[in-house]
Amino acid sequence: MQQAQFDLHAQIEEQHWWFVARRRILRSLIEAIVPPHQNRLVIDVGCGTGGNLAELADAYQCLGVDTSADGIRLAQARFPGVRFVCGKAPEALGEAAGQADLFLLTDVLEHVPDDFWMLSELLAAAKPGAHVLLTVPADMTLWSPHDEAFGHYRRYDAERLAAVWQGLPVRQRLLSYFNTRLYSAIRWVRDRNRRRGQAAGNAGTDFELPNAPVNWLLRRIFEGERARLLRSMRRGMRGYGRGVSLVAVLERLPGEIEPRRVPATLAAMDRPVHVADLTSEGHAAETSPGTAGESACESELASGSVR
Repeated sequence: MQQAQFDLHAQIEEQHWWFVARRRILRSLIEAIVPPHQNRLVIDVGCGTGGNLAELADAYQCLGVDTSADGIRLAQARFPGVRFVCGKAPEALGEAAGQADLFLLTDVLEHVPDDFWMLSELLAAAKPGAHVLLTVPADMTLWSPHDEAFGHYRRYDAERLAAVWQGLPVRQRLLSYFNTRLYSAIRWVRDRNRRRGQAAGNAGTDFELPNAPVNWLLRRIFEGERARLLRSMRRGMRGYGRGVSLVAVLERLPGEIEPRRVPATLAAMDRPVHVADLTSEGHAAETSPGTAGESACESELASGSVR
């Protein structure tokens, strides 16, 4: 993400229907995993501008970490009562990585070229019994200028996401699509934007705050999915079969974990693609590798300008 997207998140995430509904869904899942008001530690990896973590600060110990100095500055300014650090997890977390009861990875894995390495490295640092709650964008047929503006490497299907932890000592408590009820409308918007080669909202994204009645209605529709997601996790039931995003809950089990690289066959498919190179079926045409944006954390921390 670039400064423009961080600024946009900071401006709208406390009101926009997508952010508000997603936080309510996540809060319900979190409270079912880790009981509130029991001094439990939640670490938000890739916390961005801090809105998700600040929502939990009334009931949990909270720590946010992000590789973007811009995101951390905004988070610290907006939520001074919550601790945020600039750096790469798990290294920047120190002993806290082994103390966390829950790690959040909300729309993070799609931003890194090697999602296998990122998750396995984090799980290797986690204690047995700790949980990971993660979300990612789903369905490559939805790829559009919105993904390019955010620097995504991929959108996932359930099989591709589950491959990231397959074979590791974890228990999958939930794997489901969500943002399902609005899928058809969002699919129409993304198809139109792909044809136009232009996003529908601000800062190169599809995010724009709608008028109050529409914002309320969309929030209610989206957050209405949380009951089924909770049942799916608690009872081992099937979740949603399609959606704009995927959500998973993993429990760390005893056992050694060696961080591992993404298989070459998957890495070849995961390279960023330009929207013009995507077929109508959502498959990427052959394209050259992209490069990930470099973090400003190291230089900022060296200068002492980020706490």
